[in-house]
Amino acid sequence: MRCQVAVMLLLAVALGTHVKMGEAQSNSCPVQLTNLNVCAPFVVPGASNTDPSADCCNALQATNRDCLCNTLRIASQLTSQCNLPSFGCVLN
Repeated sequence: MRCQVAVMLLLAVALGTHVKMGEAQSNSCPVQLTNLNVCAPFVVPGASNTDPSADCCNALQATNRDCLCNTLRIASQLTSQCNLPSFGCVLN
């Protein structure tokens, strides 16, 4: 699970850099994913904090399920689309 969330956060950061905040609506998927950056300290490898903050939980709750699931689906396909071997993440 941590691997998928870490990939999602990396993708969110990448998408967030391409979003012009003045043009984006507050409920758009890229903005919702960018808001999840507050969860990074809880999901990246080597993170010292294991329990998510209230800000992280609130950002996750405010993220549309379809937005999050589609992002994870797309992220999981990136390796094959880039002709790279699968990451083979193990979920605990």
